[in-house]
Amino acid sequence: MEIYLDNSATTRICSEAVRKMTYVINNIYGNPSSLHSKGLEAEHEITLARKTIADVLGVDFRELYFTSGGTEANNLAVFGAARAKRRVGNRIVTTAAEHSSVFESCKALEDEGFEVVYLEPDESGNISEEDIFNAVDEKTVLVSVMIVNNETGAIFPVECIKNIIKKKNSPALFHCDAVQAFGKIPVKPYRIGCDLLTVSSHKIHGPKGSGALFVKKGTFIRPILYGGEQERKIRPGTEALPLICGFGAAAGDIGIIPKNLQAVGELRDYTLGRLRKIEGVKINSPENALPYIINISAVGVRSETMLHFLEKKEIYISSGSACAKGKKSHVLSSMGISPERIDSALRISFSKYSSREEADAFLSALEEGLGTLVRARK
Repeated sequence: MEIYLDNSATTRICSEAVRKMTYVINNIYGNPSSLHSKGLEAEHEITLARKTIADVLGVDFRELYFTSGGTEANNLAVFGAARAKRRVGNRIVTTAAEHSSVFESCKALEDEGFEVVYLEPDESGNISEEDIFNAVDEKTVLVSVMIVNNETGAIFPVECIKNIIKKKNSPALFHCDAVQAFGKIPVKPYRIGCDLLTVSSHKIHGPKGSGALFVKKGTFIRPILYGGEQERKIRPGTEALPLICGFGAAAGDIGIIPKNLQAVGELRDYTLGRLRKIEGVKINSPENALPYIINISAVGVRSETMLHFLEKKEIYISSGSACAKGKKSHVLSSMGISPERIDSALRISFSKYSSREEADAFLSALEEGLGTLVRARK
């Protein structure tokens, strides 16, 4: 039996998304920018998807812009906001634990003359409100802080940021990467107070290759692509209609978020209870982490070695962010975790479809692997 517990990397596509995409591929093949009836049909489908996702976020559908995924949406938010505001300041505040699509974008903006403050999480993986407050000043043009960390599940204090920006008389735009939060906890941009917010399809059982950026009405950012009128020139280029429609179908199939969260929370608590009894396992996720993600270290066994051991049993987890492709985690490094624990780090990530039986199979295999592989090294 296949055990898939790598849902923070990507999720299995849901049947509703497959059905919608199949219908669109076969029947709605016009270019959404064409003015004839086939184009209007395609544009209608995009609007339906946009409205469905906007309804989940509690925003006006006209505030949502489709992209090729979370990485592009994060790049658009970071570069677009910073460059639009550079006349009033050059300071960017973010965290050292952001997804690479934000982290590397900020690094690139340093080459353009921006000063970037990377707030480091504490040893549990959390970011303090005090550190955010002290970092923001009157020259800050962008604050970009994720809602849920993709490696540890730590939930960052984003709801305090808008007030901090106001108290500091800062002109900053506020961006949230909500890729790991969307569909798992209630994500409402207006409640958070952010100007920009990123979501992605393939983290909610939709297809890969589609994402969206919420841009609050009245917020100006500079595009990073040029060449057409699509997405109101914020993100030009012919829209990937089947992927967008699949994204919309997946958003419509999210279900009751609090109910799913409770069920996954119970599964997380059960899994943690058993993990704490396994010799050599250290928990890297904070106590208040999103229940969908557990980061551990199987001390004494390199991550890659354990992953291959589990894969032979058709059990699939990861060693951290899939985008890192096996490189050492900058997130765990920023927490001050020892190199030995980083080298043996594993991420277990659930979905609303995960079961206790799957957790049991993983836990038994992990315990077997620790015993077998540690002995083999001696």
